[in-house]
Amino acid sequence: MGALYASHLQSLTRIQRGKVRDIYAVDPDHLLIITTDRLSAFDTVLPTPIPGKGRVLTALSNFWMARLSHIVPNHLTRIASTDLLDSARDRQQAEGRTVVVRRLKPLPVEAIVRGYLVGSGWKDYQATGTLCGERLPRGMQLADPLPVPLFTPSTKAAIGAHDENISFACMAELIGTDLALQVRDTSFALYREAATYALECGVIIADTKFEFGLDEHQNLVLIDEALTPDSSRFWPVDQYQAGVNPPSFDKQYVRDWLNTLPWDRKPPAPELPPEVVVQTADRYRDVLEKLTVPENPSE
Repeated sequence: MGALYASHLQSLTRIQRGKVRDIYAVDPDHLLIITTDRLSAFDTVLPTPIPGKGRVLTALSNFWMARLSHIVPNHLTRIASTDLLDSARDRQQAEGRTVVVRRLKPLPVEAIVRGYLVGSGWKDYQATGTLCGERLPRGMQLADPLPVPLFTPSTKAAIGAHDENISFACMAELIGTDLALQVRDTSFALYREAATYALECGVIIADTKFEFGLDEHQNLVLIDEALTPDSSRFWPVDQYQAGVNPPSFDKQYVRDWLNTLPWDRKPPAPELPPEVVVQTADRYRDVLEKLTVPENPSE
């Protein structure tokens, strides 16, 4: 099947189009989320889709939410999207890339956990010796593991705007100290368990981003996606080497290609060439297989 850049369901009313996900109203208590094949980089939606990407994100996020549900509840329901879609065309668009979730109140922050020194954290360290305000040991190399994982929250930017790192104190001002502590501790617990499992599968989770919401009883709930190639840096254990930027199973490959261009990181973004599209799709599929196949080993 071809790539799905944007969904156009007739059975439900779309209420939001995000960078990657299209959200439809189901009823006062539920939403339908369809994950398209759009790709964003540097907070800009690229004009070229990655075929199959939305199905990979959906499958991997659902896998992690099920595996980590003992740590924190998530927004998934048992409602099948096929029960809500009237036409064959709608069901074809939704196949393999759709979840029906509870309506929740999203928190206005992103919860980022970093386990390795890379990306913007590496640039920060080179300039200041710190990572988001946290002092690190001298002499660290690119891609070194951090002494302990760090929690570095950020704001949630609208499409076309840039997320901004904020301090824990600023996060506490936004959502309250008790809730900020719960978000931080829950994020650490999710990262540690996922990273331990991933290592057994030959994958390093260098960093990742979580998003949370509150239910009607003010309980914390994991929402959006979890531990996918869009929200995480995944490295192959067998090719990891400190001091160099490891190859990745995520959209870092696209970021690296974009960095070779004279693009100012403002819309419109450049089209991706076919070889970059193919390589990116392969990386997404590879990490899905590495992380989920061990659950069902062949006889």
